[in-house]
Amino acid sequence: MTDAAADDTVTETTFAIPSLVNLRDIGGHPSTFGGVVRTGVVFRSTDLSRLTDTDRETLAALDISVVFDLRTAAEQELRPDRVPDGARYVGLDVLADRQSGSIAASLVDIVADPVVAAREFGEGRAEQYLLESYRDFVTMPSAATSYRRLYTGIAHGDVPALIHCSAGKDRTGWASAALLMFAGAPEDAIFVDYLKTNELLLPKFEELFTRFEELGGDRGLLTPMLGVQRKYLEASIEEALTRYGTIDEYFAEGLGLDDDTLQALRNRLVATEDSVA
Repeated sequence: MTDAAADDTVTETTFAIPSLVNLRDIGGHPSTFGGVVRTGVVFRSTDLSRLTDTDRETLAALDISVVFDLRTAAEQELRPDRVPDGARYVGLDVLADRQSGSIAASLVDIVADPVVAAREFGEGRAEQYLLESYRDFVTMPSAATSYRRLYTGIAHGDVPALIHCSAGKDRTGWASAALLMFAGAPEDAIFVDYLKTNELLLPKFEELFTRFEELGGDRGLLTPMLGVQRKYLEASIEEALTRYGTIDEYFAEGLGLDDDTLQALRNRLVATEDSVA
């Protein structure tokens, strides 16, 4: 993979909803199949538990049909989504088969104590945890089941769809990147979309970073866990391509999508001159 760079063919599709961080439309990129990746079909964000009433109304204006929640059952119970009016909720526990679950559920306790944070995240442990997680997104049965349901739903009409996990960066990051790869988006555009999390999300943690430093901690311990790195997404891509050869075969063999669903998904995602917008 080459280094991602800003690409002036990438359409700006972020939205200003203060209580829903990391929200954007994954569409607007050119496609190798001709045309562009459709906008208004798939959105991504953090979880919807903190939505204010006003922002909930603003989100409803996007006409979201289905909210796909990729968090663990424990995360879903702890912070239930405030789903916009008219939208259906679908919970998909990507990490159900991982015994330790998601570290997001205990993140608040970890970052409250620099000693605990150093033990959990220091010496590359945060990066290693996330690299393993990204490979799990491809190999874990619960992940395959969740992503199969997600992509089947999008293919057969669960759109406009909003995909999210806790921070909208890892489970959601792979879900979105895989869709963009399948839709033929350029490599640079895929990584620009993925790494945009650092721009949209990390500044929201500034108060947490400051408090952590006041307690004697080093914010460098937290950024690998709270942000994203190129190598994380590369781990999922490498796992998928090593196992299945192509992204199409990942969707077909790895996720078990049949030919009709694959074609429907591509038609749903890509607008060509011959397709109906």
